[in-house]
This record gives sequence, C-alpha cells and structure tokens, in this order.
Amino acid sequence: MVVLVHLLACAFGLGSWVAVNGLWVELPLIVNSLPEGWELPSYLTVIIQLANLGPLLVTVMHKLSPGRLNERAVIYSVLSIGILSCVLLIFFWNETTMVAGAPHSTAFFILTFFLSLVDCTSSVSFLPFMMQLPKIYVTTYFIGEGLSGLIPGVVALAQGVGIAKCVNSSQALGNHSDQDLWLLQTEYLPPNFSTEVFFCFLAAMMCISLAAFIALNKLPGRFELSTEKLVPDPVPSISSGLENPEAQVDRGNEKSQEGGPSSKHSIYQLAYIYFLVLWVNAATNGLLPSVQTYSCMPYGNLAYHLSAALASVANPVACTIAMFFPNRSLTFLGVLTALGSGFGSYNMAMAAMSPCPLLRGSAAGEAIIVLSWLLFTGTLSYVKVMVGVILRDRSHSALVWCGAAAQMGSLLGSVTMFPLINLQRLFSSGDSCSVQCPS
Repeated sequence: MVVLVHLLACAFGLGSWVAVNGLWVELPLIVNSLPEGWELPSYLTVIIQLANLGPLLVTVMHKLSPGRLNERAVIYSVLSIGILSCVLLIFFWNETTMVAGAPHSTAFFILTFFLSLVDCTSSVSFLPFMMQLPKIYVTTYFIGEGLSGLIPGVVALAQGVGIAKCVNSSQALGNHSDQDLWLLQTEYLPPNFSTEVFFCFLAAMMCISLAAFIALNKLPGRFELSTEKLVPDPVPSISSGLENPEAQVDRGNEKSQEGGPSSKHSIYQLAYIYFLVLWVNAATNGLLPSVQTYSCMPYGNLAYHLSAALASVANPVACTIAMFFPNRSLTFLGVLTALGSGFGSYNMAMAAMSPCPLLRGSAAGEAIIVLSWLLFTGTLSYVKVMVGVILRDRSHSALVWCGAAAQMGSLLGSVTMFPLINLQRLFSSGDSCSVQCPS
C-alpha cells in the first residue's frame, strides 16, 4: 500500500506543469508551422503570465471565504480542462484566423492560455491537497512535479523535433529568360512522430494525473497512511518546511552543519534574497525564453531543438541536486546567479546579433549555444530552489512574498521583451540556409 501511494503521489505531480513544459519543448517544430514564426515564444511568455489569474482567483476566494472553497472540485476542474485543451490542440493547434489583416494562431493561443491556467492553478491547489497526507508523500509529489519537466524533454529528444537540412532549389529569373537562379533553402525533415502525436502524449499524461488523483481520494484511511520512507532523508528535510514553515527555524545548529546560516537574516540580506528571486525569475521565465528562437535558430533547428529539450531536462535535474546537496550560503548563491546571468547574457547577445551570431554555421557555435542554454537554466534553477528553501524556513509570510516576487519578476521579464520583439522589432529572423552573413 505504501509503494502504491508513493506511485500515485508521483503520478499526480506529473500533471502540475507537464502541459506548459511540453509546449516549450515542442516549439522548435511549431515555430516553423505557425504564422508568428520566431516571435511565438514572446507571445507564450505573456499568455502564461496572464494565466496567473487562476491562482490569484483561488487565493482571493480562500481569503474571502476561508474553508468554503472545495479544493477537490478545483483539482477535478483544472485537470479536466487540461485534458480537454490537450485533445483540442491535437486537431486545432495549426488553425489560424485573420486579426488586424494578418493571420494569427488564435486557436493555439486560446488553448495555451487554458493549459497555462491549469498549470498555474495547480501551484495553489495540488499542494494543499497533498498536505493532508504525511509529509513523505509530499516529497514524492515534488519528484513527480520535477518529472513533469523531465519526461516531455526526453520525449522531445526522441521525437527529433524540426531537424532540417539545406538544399539547392532553382528559381526562374523572368518570363523571357532561360536561366535559373540557384538558392539554398531549408528543407525540414519529418520528425520521428508528429506534433499531433506529441499532444496526444500530453493528454495521456494529464489523464494519468487525474486517475492518480481519483485513486488518492478513494484510498481507505488516507490520513493514517504509513510514513515509511522510500527516499533518502535529505529530500524530506528540504520540503518539510512547506508543511510547517516554522519547523526548522530553531534548528540553527543542524543548518550550520548543512553549510548554511540560520534563518535569521538582516534586512539587507532579505532585500538581497528577494532581489535574487526577482531577477532569477525575470531571466528564466520572461527575458530569455522570449528570445530563444533568435538565439538558437540561426544555428539551425537542431541547435534550437537540443537547447529547448535539454534545458527542460536541466531544470528538474538542478532541483534534484539542490535537494540532495543544498548550499544556503548567500555568497555562493550570488556567485551562481552571476554565473548563470553570464550564460544568459551570451544567449541574449547571440539573439541580438541574429540572424548572424558568432560562429554561425560551425559545430563549435552550435555546441556553445546549446551548452550555454543548458548551464543558464541549470544554475539559475538551483538558485531558485535554494532561495525558496531559505525563505520557507524563515516564515510562511516570507514564502508568500517569495511567490509574489517570483511572479512579479516573471511578469516584468515578459512585458519588457514583448514590445521589443513584436513592436520595436529589435531582433531579426532569417533562414539559416539562405541568409548571407559577413565573414
């Protein structure tokens, strides 16, 4: 029974962010089919931020009518909406409509909003439900939440999204000329399976999460379940504060042994921590994702594909490393943030130089941009986890302000980049085969 509950908790956690993570790793294929092209990620970052209306509404209802909101009904609703949205994406993801005289992916945007609404709302609905179980099952839930980023990334790697090759094509010079102009154009090879199949996979993952939630509700005596540990001690010690934020405040000696200071920080240290939260989330959720196409596509679809998929894998891996090897040193986190920001600056610089970034057309350039995105995501994901742990162990209100700072950073990053990309046109796109760059 204990193993079964762990499996159910993990499967339930899969539905938390699998849909949005799946959309991001599928973008290297989608951008070649939708009219927005390379601008598509900037639209998605804004849509995802708008979807935070869901958790805001749930939070307001909790404040106005404490205890009256049926959390189980909310979870049933959001998972059902997620499944329906994934199913509709299978049939309508590439449907367009004319808006302001130009074609736009209206159906894709609307369905993406509902999927984002599901995933954002899961943050304030799934975890409160899991808190009714012993805390060791909450740890397993977080493992499932990490897998919601890992599994889509692995599936995208197996799919071979959007791999392309350059081919010669001829074009007549004129009606009265027998000469042809030969040009290099990009020819996209079909992936191992289609976008429709990938969306079927996302729908199946959401169904698994819903089935696990139903099973957790039907387990007999779920509040008296065994607390047998199936994962090492360092993992529960990281997440235990989510259930009782004050639990570790007086454990100063233990925390010192773990390599971190007490949870009592000066006002300047707290300001520094919240700045890290704001900046890291602005960079990882708004600024850089908006320009990933401009940063990677000049090197070819394979570079973009690997950057998106491996970055999706790097996030849960970094979170797992943070759970097993925590380091609360503010100096260390500052250095790691600077390092991650350096990788992010390189990615942004390559996007600004698009369609002719450094080392374009070389294997070294492709390898560097993929590695830069991987390290950018991995380092800053570790920082996000550790600053959350520090604030969680301080107090519940500190954790609430951490969430507010994270959302504010994500919003600022998204709304800053959207006009720069779509209105000011500061970033340029171009076919990786046909664009002629200076030597």
